[in-house]
Amino acid sequence: MTQTDLYTILPNIILVVWACALLLVDLFISKTRKGWTALLAAVGLALTLGINLSQTGQSLTAFNGMIVLDGFSSFMSVLFLASGLLGIALAYDYLKRMGIERGEYYVLMLFSLSGMILMAQAADLIVIFLALELLSIPLYVLAAFARPRADSEEAGLKYFLLGAFATGFVVYGIALVFGATGSTSLGTISSMAALQASGSIVSNLPLLLIGAGLILVGFGFKVAAVPFHMWTPDVYQGAPSSVTGFMAVGAKAAGFAALLRVFVTAFPSLDVKLVPVLWALAALTMLGGNLIAIAQTNIKRMLAYSSIAHAGYILMALVAYGNPVVSADAISSALFYLITYAITSFGAWSVVIALEKSDAKGLEISDYAGLGRRKPALAAAMTIFMLSLTGIPPTLGLVGKFYLFRTVIEGGYIGLAIIGVLTSLISAYYYLRVVVVMYMHAGEPETTREPWLDLTWATAALATVVLSFVPMALFAWASGAVMKLF
Repeated sequence: MTQTDLYTILPNIILVVWACALLLVDLFISKTRKGWTALLAAVGLALTLGINLSQTGQSLTAFNGMIVLDGFSSFMSVLFLASGLLGIALAYDYLKRMGIERGEYYVLMLFSLSGMILMAQAADLIVIFLALELLSIPLYVLAAFARPRADSEEAGLKYFLLGAFATGFVVYGIALVFGATGSTSLGTISSMAALQASGSIVSNLPLLLIGAGLILVGFGFKVAAVPFHMWTPDVYQGAPSSVTGFMAVGAKAAGFAALLRVFVTAFPSLDVKLVPVLWALAALTMLGGNLIAIAQTNIKRMLAYSSIAHAGYILMALVAYGNPVVSADAISSALFYLITYAITSFGAWSVVIALEKSDAKGLEISDYAGLGRRKPALAAAMTIFMLSLTGIPPTLGLVGKFYLFRTVIEGGYIGLAIIGVLTSLISAYYYLRVVVVMYMHAGEPETTREPWLDLTWATAALATVVLSFVPMALFAWASGAVMKLF
């Protein structure tokens, strides 16, 4: 291992070592003081975030080109680590209230985050597979963390079984790609695919396309794209809400990090052939997520289908990437939308946790009746999040959809943009239904006052509104990450 190798993966080394040390330290922390474990986990994440920020703007390769440090990996790592800090804020008092406060929770979260960071840095299909397992296995355990609650155990088992099944598609796809190109390096695969597409060498394009399709299926599961979304509503509902909030942002962003890295770096010459598949995938995901969400009465299931729908919006960017005129803007808009969704989603889940009771009650949309009168600040925050998810001003969600739809239209995919706009109108029904229930239905909802939770939803609401007026700095950051990726 060279000094460059060590420096490139330094944030991940710190995070993994910190998680291992925290696992030992937690043995000496009493069951009634597990808040110290959460605090130490947050310190580890803050330290890792500081190291990662110090590497911003650098471009390095390590381990014979299997790991890269560039603008894209730095961008995604900041998003992952910030999600981890917010995930700890959601869980800090929630675990105690639910009677499931255990120190392993935070250790598992750190290990999952290390897998996400490795996913963003991977430049080899083997490393991507290892990162996928490293981020997924802790999440399987976290989904079942509320044992002996049957729905939590079911969520963990369902997530594990379907996740293992999807991983099989990824492994088989990697094998076919290796058979077609003789390499698992993304750079070499790209070169070989271009040579085969131009006819310079013997073509294995059918094998390569099948391999790329199987990899797309595996990552489609991770980002909850239709028709690979079946696990999402049941797992989101059964898992502890703090886990669900973390998964909705972290796991989805990691899936898109892999999708973007693989399909932008390894398969650019296959864009024209893959565009119809990606077009159908994006359209089905937007339609399926939004239409099924209408029928939901449970807030966690509604947000689960909302998460599916937003995966469809981000997939639109991969479709637009097929047009070289807007390829850079397409990826920039996808990264920007990931930020807007992360802020809004964490805010919405913090409100859900504030209303959830220790007996898992308070999760029906009808339980939000009267919140506008009883807790006006909390209701106002939830209104902002619902407006942002819909794409209504003045929220960051509107800006994110504007960039996405503009790029798709400029790329010539007007039909897909129309589907995106129509499904956004459909989503207004079930998002605004929550607002109507909060302000126009009578009720006496009980909420929990927890400092870190209150800080989370208040900060997220403020950021959702304020950043919508000055979005260019975030978009410039996303654009810079894309330029380094190319």
